Amino acid sequence: MNNVVLSSVVLLFMAPQISLAATETQMTQDNGAPVGDNQNSQTAGPTGPTLLQDGHLLQKLQRFDRERIPERVVHARGTGVYGVFKAEKDISDLTLAKVFSAGTTTPVFVRFSTVIHPKGSPEELRDPHGFAMKFYTSTGNWDLVGLSEPVFFIRDAMKFPDMIHSLKPSPISNVQDPNRYYDFFSHQPESTHMLTRIFSYQGIPSSYRKMDGFGVHAFKFVNSKGEVTYVKFHFKSRQGVAGFSGAQAKMQQAKDFNNLTNDLYNTIKGGKYPIWDLYIKTLKPAQLNDFRYNPLDDTKEWLGVPETKIGTLTLNKVPDNFFETTEQVAFDPSNLIPGIEASEDRMLQGRLFSYADTHMYRLGANYQSIPVNRPKVKVRNYNQDGSGHQTLTSGDVNYQPSTTSIALKDNPAYKKTTPELEGTVQQQIIAKTDNFEQAGIFYRSLTPQQQNDLIEDLGNDLMQVKNEQVRHTMLSYFYRADADYGRKLTEHTKDDVGLIQKMAENLTD
Repeated sequence: MNNVVLSSVVLLFMAPQISLAATETQMTQDNGAPVGDNQNSQTAGPTGPTLLQDGHLLQKLQRFDRERIPERVVHARGTGVYGVFKAEKDISDLTLAKVFSAGTTTPVFVRFSTVIHPKGSPEELRDPHGFAMKFYTSTGNWDLVGLSEPVFFIRDAMKFPDMIHSLKPSPISNVQDPNRYYDFFSHQPESTHMLTRIFSYQGIPSSYRKMDGFGVHAFKFVNSKGEVTYVKFHFKSRQGVAGFSGAQAKMQQAKDFNNLTNDLYNTIKGGKYPIWDLYIKTLKPAQLNDFRYNPLDDTKEWLGVPETKIGTLTLNKVPDNFFETTEQVAFDPSNLIPGIEASEDRMLQGRLFSYADTHMYRLGANYQSIPVNRPKVKVRNYNQDGSGHQTLTSGDVNYQPSTTSIALKDNPAYKKTTPELEGTVQQQIIAKTDNFEQAGIFYRSLTPQQQNDLIEDLGNDLMQVKNEQVRHTMLSYFYRADADYGRKLTEHTKDDVGLIQKMAENLTD
């Protein structure tokens, strides 16, 4: 008996040596232990039940069950790529942000997306399109979470959940319904501008390469003297801007409903890297009162303010893994760097909280430690523990201030600016709304064919609205923006042009 046991032990230690090449391809469990059989479960004999002790089987099933993280509430359908941004103009008089130091090259990750529709939805659906950028700068990550349009639907974050609820599928039918979102927008006249843009050819881009990117909100540049300049960002596509009408989009969808991703990936893999030139518009604080609208209202463009080119964005690499990058990348408007601060834009102020909070829900408190979100510079603070904590920490001091020499210290040189305040705490709409003028300006900038497509697509959508009061209110908004625009829409929906004209004349702006 003892000889049998000894023989077994000898055989165990005489197992054949595994070459280095074999170890590199050896399958392991998550703890690194080699897997001996990935084809068959452990069972109690040839016909018995599977054993609970089969840790490899349990781990595979557990990990499979947890492969899906919560879907983004907005921007769920997206495509991400790597690239570089090169600063080309000296604007040190405006900002001390090192990303804009002339000649500096900064790695970036850009995620294009649709706002409303879910993961797996056709990319040809009409929707605002996200254009979010993460700049891995030498002073930390800067995230510019923008859109393919220069404006937004609403100006106050208080209404953001309501707007998204109205645009999402009905909680009863699970189908998107124009009756619901126009019911909401009929109470938000400032949405006239963005709706006009979204129902134009720009609402269904024919390529991610052929759409512009905008920061939408005003931000603040701060220079080395602490002087503030308000700024808006515009990434202008060198490939031009092109989009589909509703009819063209349906034809494209039948051919390839992933055309935006396929076009972008195939172009980059073929070595034809898409390029955008970054332009900025700037205003001094004293100039904010020089307009008939509020320049900090995100439903407005800064018309008549000149643009200056300051750099170039080039996208040049498709990620090796979609989930690890595009699905887990987290863009936060609150990720700002020295030289760039948030403005008083009411919609931006809400986004400063909501985006980071969303990522903590989806990805955990340590989401910024995920490789695609991790800064290139070393992170030093006393945030600790929580789901997904990976940082190797040492030492007994995890608080500040401290008398110890190893304690982290803050630097007054990086304190935020302190703008002057006036008035009292309030809950009121902004003073200068100017809800309709820019929608009319955009309509008149379209070619006759683009105007006809806009009337067709928006008119068809409005015809689905059963509530006459809602439909008439929306028509009056478009009529107020431009009489020709409103008249043609009203004729398309077969409503009373005279009634809509009177309603438009009674609108206050």
